[in-house]
Amino acid sequence: MVLIMIRTTIIFVTLLIIMRLMGKRQIGEMQPFELVITLLIADLACIPMADSSVPLLYGIVAVVTIYALHEIVTLLDLKIKPLKSLISGKPSLVMNKNGIDDYQLKKNNLDVSDLIESLRTAGYFSLDSVDYALYEANGTFSALPKQDYEQTQTSLPMVIIDNGNYDSKNLELTGLSKEYFDGILKEQNIANHKKVLVLTADGTGKLYLQAKNEKFRTVQVTYPGGKTW
Repeated sequence: MVLIMIRTTIIFVTLLIIMRLMGKRQIGEMQPFELVITLLIADLACIPMADSSVPLLYGIVAVVTIYALHEIVTLLDLKIKPLKSLISGKPSLVMNKNGIDDYQLKKNNLDVSDLIESLRTAGYFSLDSVDYALYEANGTFSALPKQDYEQTQTSLPMVIIDNGNYDSKNLELTGLSKEYFDGILKEQNIANHKKVLVLTADGTGKLYLQAKNEKFRTVQVTYPGGKTW
């Protein structure tokens, strides 16, 4: 028992020193290769702690080797610009002044729902409240809001159509029918809902509509019976 405690303490101190040497970014927002290294270090450190038959030196050498590899990759990342995007990736602009870039979303294994969730987390509840939005290479989300964007989100928008499919739960919550929105799509010269990338509706009657491969548009409507939420 005492031996395990001593071995664990030694590994802990070694890891603490290594993580400190890796710099502040390592304990903040990590690049993909840094995440891989962190996971490897955690796995390698567990072996000598859990199995006393494994020489302690093996674990320390493995962790130090990973640290050396980290320093080499970091140096390449900083000094050779073409390798930087290959090693760390590049930011992906998923929204611009034309609306949502579906290609960039799919390229990053994301969909409209993921984007809307990221926007809400950043404090933007309406898709037309930002001009640009992007995912950084380390996965963090950034957005450039429109001027006076607060005025565009006076009511909570609900996703009615997501990538060509109606959201039946949200339709039920709004109390509106597919036929009602199909009629609006026809008025906007969109043949059917399968051609819609996203349609949101808020309680004031403002619709955010973007057909696939087209620029978004906002439409102001009056709901049947003057419904609001």
